[in-house]
Amino acid sequence: MTTFPDPADLYPDVAAKGSLAAALQEVAEEHGFVLGAAAADDTQPLLYASVPGATPLREDLGVSAGRISRYWLINGWGQGTPLISGQTWELSEVAKVAREWRNGTPLRDIQQSASFVELTYLAEAAEQGPAQLVSAQWEWVRQDAEEAPWPEYRTLVEAAYAEPRLRQLFPYVSHWLLRFSTTTGAPFSPDVVCLHVGKGGYVVKASSYGPSLGETASPEEAVALAARHLPADIGPAVAGAYGK
Repeated sequence: MTTFPDPADLYPDVAAKGSLAAALQEVAEEHGFVLGAAAADDTQPLLYASVPGATPLREDLGVSAGRISRYWLINGWGQGTPLISGQTWELSEVAKVAREWRNGTPLRDIQQSASFVELTYLAEAAEQGPAQLVSAQWEWVRQDAEEAPWPEYRTLVEAAYAEPRLRQLFPYVSHWLLRFSTTTGAPFSPDVVCLHVGKGGYVVKASSYGPSLGETASPEEAVALAARHLPADIGPAVAGAYGK
């Protein structure tokens, strides 16, 4: 069982303020930053806080403190998509990033002003809209398939990408099962169809745990079968998480 130091010993300055949120607010005010209402965590206020995003495209920026040594982590999502992360030893740097996050500053500009910030591979595409986000995700899925240990999976991904009705959806992979969402953010929509490499060919399923719709000898046949089972009115994936 891992034993962590007392947060009050690692962060006496934060403990003196009562919470990480209060300490972050004070540092921000000292530097002339406006953060809005930073919120403290109910169960571990010295270790966790959040700063609200002021634009509909960004969720609250999460801020957490290291448990073993002194540092701070940030984590920012927008519409169900991870956008930024990072680690720093300066709380003032966290406050600066939180201000820019809240103000809607472009993500690349945030990174340039705070070198500890890391952008996810989907970050800049997410700022441009769902079509760009879907395109960026397909690029990642195809690149990941190129590194897969068997060629059958790579040909399946390429065949799916070549089908316009599948290409407009948000693809993701779970246990080598190629799945498709009608939303770009997590939680994703229920499966419309799924594809994977079987023992003797290519399998099309109604969902990840659903029944098989058929097995084919070629990836192109599997994709054609999958396309026939798509809802007639299905359109491009929309921004955001399913149900939100």
